[in-house]
Amino acid sequence: MAVTRLIARSAGLLLLGPLVAVAAVLPEERADVMYHGYSGGGVTIDGPSVLVRKNLGNSLSLSANYYVDMISGASIDVEATASEYSEQRDEFSLGADYLVDKTSISIGYTNSSENDYEAQTLAFGISQGFFGDLSTIGLRVSYGSDDVFRNGDDNFAAEAQHRRYSLSWNQILTQKLIAELSVETVADEGFLNNPYRSVRYLDAASGTGFSYQAEFYPTTRNSDAISVRAKYRLPYRAAIKAEYRRYADSWGIAADNMEFRYTHPLKEQDEWILEGKIRYYQQNNADFYSDLFPYLNATSFRARDKELSNYTTLALGIGVSYELPQRWSLLNRRNTINLYWDHILFDYEDFLDVTVHGGSTSINPGAEPAYSFSANVIRLFWSMRL
Repeated sequence: MAVTRLIARSAGLLLLGPLVAVAAVLPEERADVMYHGYSGGGVTIDGPSVLVRKNLGNSLSLSANYYVDMISGASIDVEATASEYSEQRDEFSLGADYLVDKTSISIGYTNSSENDYEAQTLAFGISQGFFGDLSTIGLRVSYGSDDVFRNGDDNFAAEAQHRRYSLSWNQILTQKLIAELSVETVADEGFLNNPYRSVRYLDAASGTGFSYQAEFYPTTRNSDAISVRAKYRLPYRAAIKAEYRRYADSWGIAADNMEFRYTHPLKEQDEWILEGKIRYYQQNNADFYSDLFPYLNATSFRARDKELSNYTTLALGIGVSYELPQRWSLLNRRNTINLYWDHILFDYEDFLDVTVHGGSTSINPGAEPAYSFSANVIRLFWSMRL
């Protein structure tokens, strides 16, 4: 459930445009059809996405996006306490951008539906250019409302709300250098954990030496993040992008994210564009996280979600974009085919691999090896400028 939404956000970034925006202009008219796939940690997630963006006059741009995740397999959490599963998530998004002189106003609505989760999000943004469009300030707010269910339990129903506020400052520093500073705060309230996930605790009466009980999270979570981004045009028409992001929340998690991207056109006409990236992420665990609690109901709050543990990820990615010759282009428009592949390494320091107890080797609880795995993310899409 949570993994599905995480992968969707990551893959969807390809359809949202550049990270660093400049003067107030309407988004480019386009139609995209994408296939995305994720495979790793015993889980496979894939599906299509279709985006259409059309301008009405010189002031209004409308967009619609349909995104599908088809999930199958079993993560390590499911392997330990349940069986393999399959489900589908469907997401619909509508958006509008309105341009008035140097001011851009945007609104958006997203609906995400699974067999045990319904989410709706409303978003509003405004940006204003200053100093001959050398500077741009942007404000964005969104409100999300989720309904959470549990398959096989008709009596279970819960809700969650998410409020997000962000402020950004974009600055053209030189003819080759653009920089952006942004801050974001998020307030989550309601049922914030996974209704299926469990924590484990020491239990001498059990054959493995431990047993399971349900997770229990706080009903509020406040988080803040600050990001610095820059894009620099190199002398030979290539470009390099860099980003640093610092995150901290009321659950005790602090995280650092660093990313570098390199983009290189192969010809003057930009028929072929190559891209490479490297991303490093590190976080400490939540205050109420533990891989193994000392006894039943040991703490007021308890979690064993590996995404709340102490872990690092390293992502290496490559991509290629090819502009089709005019004779092959659909509707005599500019058509491109784009392929991106990321290989991600996940290393968890204090989340242990309990599946070793399924073998013949006897291992004491808490002495299991630390869990790690790798994943591959593929995004293949065709894009047509309208």
